[in-house]
Amino acid sequence: MKDLPQISEAELEVMKIIWKHHPINTNEVVEKLSQTATWSPKTIQTMLLRLLKKGALSNHKEGRVFVYTPNVAQSDYIEVESDSFLHRFYDGALHSMVLNFLEKDKLSDDEINELYHMLEEHKNRKKE
Repeated sequence: MKDLPQISEAELEVMKIIWKHHPINTNEVVEKLSQTATWSPKTIQTMLLRLLKKGALSNHKEGRVFVYTPNVAQSDYIEVESDSFLHRFYDGALHSMVLNFLEKDKLSDDEINELYHMLEEHKNRKKE
């Protein structure tokens, strides 16, 4: 399993903006987060500093602003966090998680159909 920095829920919101728009400067991060969060610019800057200290981000100065790029790939973060979630709540058994969602009617018919088609495609690719 990859060794990635621990990212809090709030910091994850900052990372989502940076993953989507990098390279991105401080002002742009603040502007984009102000559309979905009520954090002050100072709070956002504090989270950027924490992410830099954790090694999740790199920055360089362009003119008077800092520009940020992620050091952690979003796909790597999702993979590690998905594995962690699966092990913590379902002892690593994916079918138990899916069964739980099915039994609690958490999946719509469209989602079930999509899941079925994804499994069929994956199964067919393995045969090739």
